[in-house]
Formats: sequence, C-alpha cells, structure tokens
Amino acid sequence: MAGTRTRGRIGAVLTLGLVGAFALAGCGGETTVGGAASEAASAPASAAASTAASAAASDMPAADFPTANGGELNLYNWTDYISPELLKRFETETGIKVNLDNYDSNETMLAKLQAGGANYDVIVPSDYMVKQMIELGLLEQIAPSTFPNGAGIKPEFLDVYFDQGRQFTAPYMYGTTGIAVDPSKMSTPVTSWADFFAADNPAGGKAGTLNDQVEVIHAALRAVGAEPCSTNKDDYIKVEALLNGWKPNVAVINSDGVIGRMASGEQTMHMMWNGAFTRAQADNAGLEYVYPSEGLNLWQDNFAIPVGAQNMDNAKIFINWMMDPKNIGEATNFVGYDNGITGSADFMTPELSSNPAVIIPDDKKALATPTEGCSVEAVDLYDQVWTNFKK
Repeated sequence: MAGTRTRGRIGAVLTLGLVGAFALAGCGGETTVGGAASEAASAPASAAASTAASAAASDMPAADFPTANGGELNLYNWTDYISPELLKRFETETGIKVNLDNYDSNETMLAKLQAGGANYDVIVPSDYMVKQMIELGLLEQIAPSTFPNGAGIKPEFLDVYFDQGRQFTAPYMYGTTGIAVDPSKMSTPVTSWADFFAADNPAGGKAGTLNDQVEVIHAALRAVGAEPCSTNKDDYIKVEALLNGWKPNVAVINSDGVIGRMASGEQTMHMMWNGAFTRAQADNAGLEYVYPSEGLNLWQDNFAIPVGAQNMDNAKIFINWMMDPKNIGEATNFVGYDNGITGSADFMTPELSSNPAVIIPDDKKALATPTEGCSVEAVDLYDQVWTNFKK
C-alpha cells in the first residue's frame, strides 16, 4: 500500500493506464446519517497558492462568457454529493440562488428528464449515461474547455470515450465501486465479488447493496466469471441464480444512507462507492475498503446542461465556478472522491491524499478498469435480471 502517494502522482498513473475511458457504472453521493465527519473543511492553502491555481485554470479570455446577474439555478444532483456550504458560497459570490433536487441513480434522473416533469439547469450524469443522453439529444453542446476555467481540465479528462473532446460535459468526481466491510464482525475475510454474493456470505445477514442496476449486475457478472457487458444469456442465468441465492441475506437494497449504516454497524458489508466509504470510515476507523479480485469499476461523474434549461447563463457560470481549483478541491473534501481539475490538490485534505480507498494502491491498479457502455442487447438482459431481483 503506497499511502504516501500524492494526488498528482496518481493522476499521472491513471493517464497511462486507467483514464482512457471511464467505467460502465457511475456513482454519486448519498444521504449522510449524523454527517459530522463528512463536513471536512477545505485543506489549508495560502492566498498565493489559491491565486496561482486559479490563474493556471483561467487562461482563456472571458469576454463572451456570461456575467452573473442574479436569478436562480436548478441543480439536479446525486443525494448528498455537494457541500451545502460550497453552494452557499456560490450564492454569496454570484448572487445566484441554487435550488437543489436529488436522485439516487442515473436511471431515475433520465426517467425524470424524459418525462418532462421538471426543469433543471445542471445535472450530474455518470459516464455511460452521458453517452446515452448525447445519443438521445438531451444535452446542450457547451464546450466547457472554452470556459474561463476550462483550461484547468486535466489532459486525461478531455478526450473521454463518452464525450469526445468534452463538447457536452465538464468533469466532476471520479472513483471506484468496491466492497466496504467491518472485518471485526465478519466470520471470514472478503476478498472478491464471489465472497460478497455468496449465499452464506460472512456478513451474517447484515449485507447491503446499492440500488443500482448497472453496478449490481456488473459485479455479479464478474463474480460468475463473465465479462461486464456480456450478451451470452447463459451468463445471466448464472447471475440470476447467484442473486436469488444471495437475496435472503440482503438486509438493504438502497444507495442512500449507506454511510450512516456502515459507520453505525447496522450493516457490516455493503457495495459502496469509495468516496462514500471514506466518509463512513471517518466515523468508524475499523472499516476497510476491498478491491475485489475479479476487478471493479472505475467511473466518472460529470456536469451537464440538459436541453431546454431555462437558466442557461447561470448554468454555465456554475459549471465554470466549480472548475476553479479551490472550489472543486472543497467539493472533493466533502464527498471524498478525486476530481478532474488541475491544481485542486493544493486545496485537499492530507487524509484523502493518503487513503488507499481514494488513491488506488499499486497492487490494485490493474483491478480498476474502465468499461464503455454496454450494447442494447446487454442492457436488456441487465433489465430482465434486475427486475426479477427486485421483485
């Protein structure tokens, strides 16, 4: 475990091996129960460091960029995935009032937008969902790299598989989806997805999973030795049998509240996003983050503007503001994930930069692999298995 690695170094490693394209399934935040540890303060940084970092990300002329003139911004984001204090500061600095609404899965977000039941100005879709939404014509083409702070996007985040050349989205957070365990309460060690999904799993009836079709089926396919986007129906028969045997031991299927349940001991094993894990670990130091031996998702979440947004200028102002190293660094401190903006490491807490759940250890890097979106045939198979599992 290379606990002393810096964020700068992990970024360079990811450039070489992991961030050419991002993973099939994304994440987000979730509701914090108690929440004291999740309110991490921004890392100390000198005024000079702040000025230098902001200048490095603001080389582009801003003559044609909108100026804040008050009004509102309707933000649709994963639950508990941005600091309330950060939003208050945005409101103070810009005069723009933020109305925040939350979702717990990409599919929930997509369904609400397609139903036309709400008007949002900024959304936070994951990589595979971005690709789908672009194909459906649901996102505005905004070219955020041309924004005043757009020059700060890390080079490896510019030409991503789901948004070539970054025409529709700006990077927010990225991370992995693994297994959180309390080893002191497990009957045997957990090292794999096969252990996690075992009918007699060592959590003793206190296992939980995300309410996320893509994440769960993806991991189960790995557990049965299949590829994440397999179109072989026999693989899904195996997955369905695996999940049917496991379901009686699943106490919770919910993406919200995982932090509190793991921190309090209500759950002793849970599929978990690594940033959410760091926040639970802050309240329960005995928790461990497992990189399953079969592999796990490396994903990215992004800012985007849906077609029809009523407050287009304010949406661009918000996305540009969030690409300032100081602001995105503060966001990282709250959610516990690394981000895609150069210079933000100067504003992050040392605890994050040394945590192996956030900074992938050398011996685990090969396990965190990005996967492009599945075919329609594979998605249909995912749907069938998930529907049966949730009955």
